[in-house]
Amino acid sequence: MTIKTRFAPSPTGFLHVGGARTALYSWLYAKHNGGQFVLRIEDTDLERSTQEAIDAIIESMKWLKLNWDEGPYYQTKRFDRYNKLIDEMLADGRAYKCYCTKERLEKLREEQMKRGEKPCYDGHCRCSQEQHSPDEPYCVRFKNPTEGTVKFHDHIRGDVEISNRELDDLVIRRTDGTPTYNFCVVVDDYDMGITHVVRGEDHVNNTPRQINIYKALNAKVPEFAHVSMILGPDGAKLSKRHGAVSVMQYRDDGFLPEALLNYLVRLGWGHGDQELFSVQEMIDLFDLDTVSKSASAFDLNKLKWMNNHYIKTLDPEYVASHLEWHMKDQKIDYSKGPALSSIVKAYAERCSTLKEMAEQCRYVYEDFTELDEAASKKWFKANTPEVLTRCLEKFAAVSEENWKAENLHPVVESVAQEMEIGMGKVGMPLRIAVTGRGQSPGIDVTMELIGKSKCMERIERVRDMLAGAN
Repeated sequence: MTIKTRFAPSPTGFLHVGGARTALYSWLYAKHNGGQFVLRIEDTDLERSTQEAIDAIIESMKWLKLNWDEGPYYQTKRFDRYNKLIDEMLADGRAYKCYCTKERLEKLREEQMKRGEKPCYDGHCRCSQEQHSPDEPYCVRFKNPTEGTVKFHDHIRGDVEISNRELDDLVIRRTDGTPTYNFCVVVDDYDMGITHVVRGEDHVNNTPRQINIYKALNAKVPEFAHVSMILGPDGAKLSKRHGAVSVMQYRDDGFLPEALLNYLVRLGWGHGDQELFSVQEMIDLFDLDTVSKSASAFDLNKLKWMNNHYIKTLDPEYVASHLEWHMKDQKIDYSKGPALSSIVKAYAERCSTLKEMAEQCRYVYEDFTELDEAASKKWFKANTPEVLTRCLEKFAAVSEENWKAENLHPVVESVAQEMEIGMGKVGMPLRIAVTGRGQSPGIDVTMELIGKSKCMERIERVRDMLAGAN
């Protein structure tokens, strides 16, 4: 049997971390077993589904590199198939027309709740002999079994059993003629040969109802795995204040897809004490049966730590391809200056995100008009103009070709030795002069990135400013 899984988001909003983790687990299980992965857009909610959300979901899946083997399929393009099956079920008694008005259903619900009963449809039209005019509105309900139980084994939650008496007759086609989610899902999984359904635990209650529909269609019932919720670090439902934003917002905030995938896979699954996994390791080791049924806590600081690891260890050229987006987003013209891979090498240890890296390296490509006030106050002393003058004299002797960190560091050391002052009293004024900031990578590395002419101009400008102030 070929394993076939699917990710089937509803495009009523953007893809968030909970959905992304579900997609990842489904994708990994298919890849681990040499199977296939299907992307399906469940857009039956015509009022709330948007093209913007569809585009964002597909963009997110591509950014995460969760490539699909089939799809994307759209439920709204399969209405003829659903309605054909519903008509067949009406004809042979597996479904029936329900003429109950909204008012009757609301009254029924109120009365049941007053009696402390679970609200459910009472089957009024199931065996009704009432006559109705051809133009009277009706919905179609599935005739759910009234005896026995539904049993299934969940890969994460174990054995589940529920009495059919707990399940009412689901609406499978609305009065406006559109088929409903619970029916469409079953037909899609049946038609697409889905063998394993991985989805959030909020769907557990739907599963027994859907199993009965599978059986009514004489379709093979897939296996299920219901993934637990992701909570905030405070144990509350994950929200924006915890960092629960759309997947593409993580891209915008400077995270690498490898870091987000690694972090998400660990929210409920693990292999011993290992924290860091390549995508291939995830594929090789992942198993649905080892996913925890306990809720997981989202920790943005841990995600940042993991992101920093990938910034430092992935190929600088690859990281630079992602940094490029942020340079453009921040309107930094990097066309004249060092390659972005050089920026990655220099700033990797210092930055948790690529957004931060782009912000920090701006001075490499652009001149600045203001100096860090706190750093200037701390490090600019009466002898700083002389320090900068001596540096200028020695740097002038270094050719453009030799303007490398290994040749610049001895210059800084020699000025400190000649003036009999600490390295910091040379390096820090230099750093402020060439970057405008009190922090940067090593001053020698930074000056190599900026280039000789820009460094000389900036040092001279600050030297003259300080000399004039004195």
